[in-house]
Amino acid sequence: MGELLPLFESKEARLGLLYKVFASTIFAAICCIWVYRLPNIPGAGEQGRWAWISISMSELGFGLYWIITQSVRWRIVYHSPFMQRLLQRYDEDKLPAMDIFVCTADPLLEPPSLVINTVLSTMSYNYPPEKLSVYLSDDGGSELTFYALLKASDFSKHWLPFCRRFNIEPRSPEAYFAGHHSGDEEWFSIKKLYEEMKSQIESVEKMGKVSEDMRKQHKGFSEWSPKTTKQDHQSIIQIIIDGRDKNAVDDDGFQLPTLVYTAREKRPNYPHHFKAGAMNALIRVSSEISNAPFILNLDCDMYPNNADAMKEALCFFMDENKGHKISHVQFPQNFDNVTKNDLYGNSFHEINKVELAGICGYGSAVYCGTGCFHRRESITGMHLKDDKQKPSSYSREDKRSVEELIDASKVLVDCTYEQGTLWGKEMGLVYGVSVEDVCTGLVIDCRGWKSIYYNPERKAFLGVAPTKLDVVLVQHKRWSGGTFQIFFSKYCPFIYGFRKIKLTSLWSIPFAYAFLANATYSLWESLTSGCTFKGWWNFRRMTLIRRTTAHLFGFIDVLKKQLGLSETKFDITDKAVSEDTLKRYEEEVFDFGSSSTMFTMIATLALLNLFGFIWGWKRVIMDSDFNSSSQLILQIVVCGMIVMVNKPVYEALFFRNDNGQFPSSVMPKSMLVASLACCLATLF
Repeated sequence: MGELLPLFESKEARLGLLYKVFASTIFAAICCIWVYRLPNIPGAGEQGRWAWISISMSELGFGLYWIITQSVRWRIVYHSPFMQRLLQRYDEDKLPAMDIFVCTADPLLEPPSLVINTVLSTMSYNYPPEKLSVYLSDDGGSELTFYALLKASDFSKHWLPFCRRFNIEPRSPEAYFAGHHSGDEEWFSIKKLYEEMKSQIESVEKMGKVSEDMRKQHKGFSEWSPKTTKQDHQSIIQIIIDGRDKNAVDDDGFQLPTLVYTAREKRPNYPHHFKAGAMNALIRVSSEISNAPFILNLDCDMYPNNADAMKEALCFFMDENKGHKISHVQFPQNFDNVTKNDLYGNSFHEINKVELAGICGYGSAVYCGTGCFHRRESITGMHLKDDKQKPSSYSREDKRSVEELIDASKVLVDCTYEQGTLWGKEMGLVYGVSVEDVCTGLVIDCRGWKSIYYNPERKAFLGVAPTKLDVVLVQHKRWSGGTFQIFFSKYCPFIYGFRKIKLTSLWSIPFAYAFLANATYSLWESLTSGCTFKGWWNFRRMTLIRRTTAHLFGFIDVLKKQLGLSETKFDITDKAVSEDTLKRYEEEVFDFGSSSTMFTMIATLALLNLFGFIWGWKRVIMDSDFNSSSQLILQIVVCGMIVMVNKPVYEALFFRNDNGQFPSSVMPKSMLVASLACCLATLF
């Protein structure tokens, strides 16, 4: 028998050498800027000394940032699976089992009708259903979510055969019916069933509780009482569909996947560690009920968009030569509600296509918290073994009853279970940082595992992007704050992973070249990634806004935590959207309509740059010493570009009168702060 062909291949991106030459020229320009700045610092008492020093520090910081970020662009590697080879090599009965984790935390911010669409799409993968187990973690402990899951389990008996019979894509009912139409009688019948289910769920959402008649439909509702709250409830686990039961079949007689509802115990005086704690609870519960060798974890708003993505991921895990070394396969986050020009910069075209693939060039993929397939052994703390491992076998011969499985599982999610254990340290997801996923991926890499970033042509997962600016900023504040937490913790990559993992002169040229070359390349990279020019411009705007607000406040939050002045918080992204907000988002109009300190910061900086732009031109025009004033030209140009970027901010401050304009309190506060800053600047 000849050597088996690999189940995936890796290729380095084209034009790699050309980019290295290009990057080297920018590096040379940055060095020239530094060389110019250092010996030309104005002397003590000279005008502009502190401005020069502050600009020099900024250029030093941005230069170092640029140099560090080149590490993810130096060797970009793309991976491609060979699914047909996998299917030729392994019959369906030999494919490994898969546990799917779907996480939700609040029925108001993450409506149950949204959650069950993700659940239904995971249940309908092109995969042997008897080898699928879907777990919904409800950190809100809500009977509304449990009710929605019960309705979804009934609808799945009709939905799964429909998906299989017509091989439809995507398999989220909401997304499918919104984008497809058919005159077929069965299509109308399934759509009617879905709309009836959705209407029933939304009616319960509006009431805020499940009626007594509805509660009689399932014994699981007895777990809830009037005293049950989001932060104070016992362990709740219900096996809604038992995949071992031969009577648990769909309309075509095919076995249904196992479906489990879980809400870990929460008590006011016990830490629950947010999403990391929920994921670790799911790892333990699933090990008791199904114990599949591979795990897919998804946020509740990130539904599968490719019914074969699971088999594609297995190509990496089951490759006979390299697969045993792979801990996880990360797919990019994409969104189905991004506007044409990506108003809030949610698409991350450059990051998805270039930077994450560049990190993978070092044999590692950033774990992003959703859309990730895991090897159970790696995420539970095992170090990579040197010997090759055979594909994990799977058997559902557990003779325990459903009640016995539930009782055994409840113990594993008591709020005291993890005390004195290695969970959150050496086992499961890491505790103590709000970006537990990134930190966990680093820890796994340091145990010797390799990981894969795979960005397929057909997007494997689609989610819901934030449609309000304040929600976008809160999200990025959490991400940036978590990143700073990692830097200040023992998991800092530089420590934890060590050994594991003038305008009239020629000096104007490096300034201009570094700026223009980097901007031009960024534009080219975005356009070749499927982005529009306006989308690229919007992303530049959002980058500026995020770095001066969300990232700054995230950094401050981490400093407060390091000093013991506050505790780690996990801000849930609001997925509930009003019609007024949705209309503005679809029309690509910024929404500043809520009161936020970050909004005051945005307005203040925009006004400060506007004042500086006007003052700069006034000085150039009025100053008789042209050689002196001409040195301001480059600063004026940069300031002018920031003014152009802030066009929506000025509109919301001065011209708009809809609900998306700035609250009335923002204008006086931002005007006052910007004016004081200008006055202080004149003193130095």
